[in-house]
Amino acid sequence: MQSFTAEPKHDTYDVVIIGGAIMGSSTAWWLMQDKGFRGRVLVLERDPSYAQAGTTHTNSCIRQQFSTELNIRISQFGAEFVQNLRGFMGNDDRVPELHIQNFGYMYLAADEGFAEVLRRNQKIQAAAGAETRLMTPDQIKAAYPFYEVDDLVLGSINTHDEGYFDGSTVFDWFRRKAREAGVEYVADEVVGMTLSPAADRVVSVDLRSGRRIACGAVVNASGPRGAKTAAMAGISLPIEPRKRYTWVIQARHPLDRPLPLTIDPSGIHMREIGGGTYMIGGHGDPDPAVDFDDFAMDPEIWQDKIWPAIATRIPAFEAVKVISEWTGHYDYNTLDQNAITGPHPQVGNFLLLNGFSGHGLQQAPAMGRGTAEWIVHGGYRTLDLSAFHYDRIAAGQPIVEGAII
Repeated sequence: MQSFTAEPKHDTYDVVIIGGAIMGSSTAWWLMQDKGFRGRVLVLERDPSYAQAGTTHTNSCIRQQFSTELNIRISQFGAEFVQNLRGFMGNDDRVPELHIQNFGYMYLAADEGFAEVLRRNQKIQAAAGAETRLMTPDQIKAAYPFYEVDDLVLGSINTHDEGYFDGSTVFDWFRRKAREAGVEYVADEVVGMTLSPAADRVVSVDLRSGRRIACGAVVNASGPRGAKTAAMAGISLPIEPRKRYTWVIQARHPLDRPLPLTIDPSGIHMREIGGGTYMIGGHGDPDPAVDFDDFAMDPEIWQDKIWPAIATRIPAFEAVKVISEWTGHYDYNTLDQNAITGPHPQVGNFLLLNGFSGHGLQQAPAMGRGTAEWIVHGGYRTLDLSAFHYDRIAAGQPIVEGAII
């Protein structure tokens, strides 16, 4: 991993990106790929170890099973990008060939209401080219005998370009290639902003180190701290950190075939790792906002909620051992759990890249590309991301996504 520079080399940058995890790094890399861009880019990261970043706490999966066409298209491009990483990065022999481990996502419905959601979603997904198929409980049992299905009404699965991918490698190469193209990465924190007299643009950002950096555009890619960053520009965002717990378990009796990333009706999800190990994810109930630095585990959640649920769905999981566990944060959009992107309608050079609510890693290639397009060209050249702009936040009009985990 390349080191951070001690301080910015200049006092003025064309683009300042606040947050150097995968969203910020994707944007930086895409900017440097655009032949229409000749500017200087500064990435500011408060935690150069990335020890608390959502990117490093992710379960690193990708899916096309969304309920809106735009989210499906975004993930389809993500799958294309991951599996053609070397080609996108100039056929550099140093870049590894990556693949998606296509165990798929299995959504399980235990009532007719959610079954109807799955049926509706499958039609939208099929129209967008996804290979999602619906399964009755008997079909689920025949294909995956380890599930208990007596309480189920329907299942939904897609095993094409849907499953696990090596997100850490994608992240590493975004950063490496951005740096090699001239992007500066500096370990520092933005603590304030100066706006123009008309409050229609950010003129400069103030750093904890004492430096003041003038800027042409600012990108808010600060994850769960996105609302705090936006507030410095006088902007309100419905973003808060929410804890998401992950456990890696070893099963005494491993399953006889790969476990899809299963979204149980209890809200818990679980997936294959390999060699008799599995990853389990969930959250508390209630699910409040937490402090930015609160990454403490809660052992009662495993004992009282998670383990009983997975052992009920998969009886082989009655005998398991927890071999690793951690807590990460979602940058949770309380309005609709969807991304907030694009320029702010009043502070026009302040661009948003926030609120991904758990599906940011898989969306990073498309979101970084779109943000770079807007900065360079004043509009989108590939996928139109304008549905995710701030206007809906100001109007309180959510984009309803029926497939949030």
